Amino acid sequence: MVNLNHTSISHTVFILVGIPGLEDQHMWISIPFLISYITAIIGNSLLIYLIVTERTLHEPMYLFLSMLAAADIVLSTTTIPKTLAIFWFNAREISLGGCITQLFFIHSTYVTESGLLLVMAFDRYIAICYPLRYNMILTNFVTGNIGLAVLLRSIGIIFPIIFLMTRLTFCRNNVLPHTSCEHIGLAKYACDDIHANLCYGVFVLSTLALDMILIAISYGLLLQAVFHIPSRNARHKALNTCGSHVCVIALFYVPGFFTCFTQRFGHNIPLHVHILLANVCVLAPPMLNPIIYGVRTKEIRDRFLYVFFPRQK
Repeated sequence: MVNLNHTSISHTVFILVGIPGLEDQHMWISIPFLISYITAIIGNSLLIYLIVTERTLHEPMYLFLSMLAAADIVLSTTTIPKTLAIFWFNAREISLGGCITQLFFIHSTYVTESGLLLVMAFDRYIAICYPLRYNMILTNFVTGNIGLAVLLRSIGIIFPIIFLMTRLTFCRNNVLPHTSCEHIGLAKYACDDIHANLCYGVFVLSTLALDMILIAISYGLLLQAVFHIPSRNARHKALNTCGSHVCVIALFYVPGFFTCFTQRFGHNIPLHVHILLANVCVLAPPMLNPIIYGVRTKEIRDRFLYVFFPRQK
């Protein structure tokens, strides 16, 4: 009987505050959010279009890049429209099912992007260290299977969170001081023991940290090989290509891990700063990734000029 009463008071609707302490500034804050979202959707859609329509870009590097662009679109669309609805229309309510669905897509997309950055680092390592065997190792069939494996890995890692969340009873406060739902941020409002959630959250972070370590090892070996290339032009081209990847990798991992550390150890940092940092992780990579690759990758830049400015090509 006690269990039935305990279950009956579980919250099924939650209130997303937005950015605590800055509610009166929501309308102004929404402007960079909207600009970032539009830029992310247009930039990544354009990137996918250029790669799909240009046969010369049907190579593993660009196919992985199109997968990353698709993941960026999913990540942006999962979070920013709801955030803008909070800012503009005070639409703060979200159901428990909607909240769990949102956090699943946020975390799974984040793990997917981490996996794609890892395989892109591996792709660059093969291209520079084993150029003659590159096309034999990374065929389009292998590339597609790698992309599928990355997707299945992310789903497999994050899917257990659904069961960890649905087993909880949320009988505490249902007001979430955030713009979106997050695993531990929601779990801490449960009346049950969330030790399993905390341990699994550490496991997910460890997976991302392992990806980052493997990426660092790949680029360490890659740079070692680059500086042994006798041709100065070839060395410059290799470093320029790697530079784009390093920028994207830093843009992805640095804000994310900085946010995790400040949430755990930065107890003196205001709550609105934590929320803004969390939103940077969602806003910055999808917006800047296509810009970085578009500016620094000659093949994509040339294709863009050919399609949209044919007279200048």
